[in-house]
Amino acid sequence: MDILLKGKVAFVTGCDQGIGYSICETFVKSGAIIYANVLNKASEDKLKNLNQAHYEGQVIPVCFDVTDKIAVYECIKKIKKEQDGVLDIIVNNAGVKKDGVIEMIDDASISKMFDVNVIAAVHVVQAAIRLLKKRSCGTIINMASIVGEKGNAGQSVYGATKGGVIMLTKSWAKEFAPYNIRVNAVAPGSIDTAMFYTITEEKVKESIANIGMKRLGRPDEVANAVLFLASDLASYVTGEILGVNGGLVM
Repeated sequence: MDILLKGKVAFVTGCDQGIGYSICETFVKSGAIIYANVLNKASEDKLKNLNQAHYEGQVIPVCFDVTDKIAVYECIKKIKKEQDGVLDIIVNNAGVKKDGVIEMIDDASISKMFDVNVIAAVHVVQAAIRLLKKRSCGTIINMASIVGEKGNAGQSVYGATKGGVIMLTKSWAKEFAPYNIRVNAVAPGSIDTAMFYTITEEKVKESIANIGMKRLGRPDEVANAVLFLASDLASYVTGEILGVNGGLVM
């Protein structure tokens, strides 16, 4: 793999498994120094193992809940101190999903989805944006969803959070463009992760049948899209929502 991110410093949230872990693996192969947020201490060793694979980059696990605003700010302070004020890439990947028709979604689930999917991303950018502005460079990639663009029965609240992520992306792209800071989002479709399999077996088969390529996407295929947006290959791309859905929407 090309060393597209050599020497770049990245902060990625939600790296315990699935897409987040795959982003870390892809970034470290591409030469980045990644501060990888995890929720569970047990995830740290798995990420540290990436440092033993002789890749160009480095993974530095940081364990905290992204809904803890103080912990978010402390992590950014840590990056600033250890990397001499350099932070090049932010990936707001952490997310939760609870499906259900609207009358069955409880308040705790509603709050959790908004807290993790939307408000945590806001706090990350609030904490870090001064570092990026000071250097007049950098890129922010948010994890949206095809549901946030098209909607889906039984996913109205989750879709609303991802629709919010899309609007944050477009608004931040306009707000930060004068500082040469690019902001984009990736909108995955059906991806082969634990989050996807929260639906019934019947729904799994139905979902795959509706995909043009007739298969689930792989986490690394989403990670490669994130890599493109994070790299200088996308130096004139901002305010875009990049779909990775195998032809589910065309």
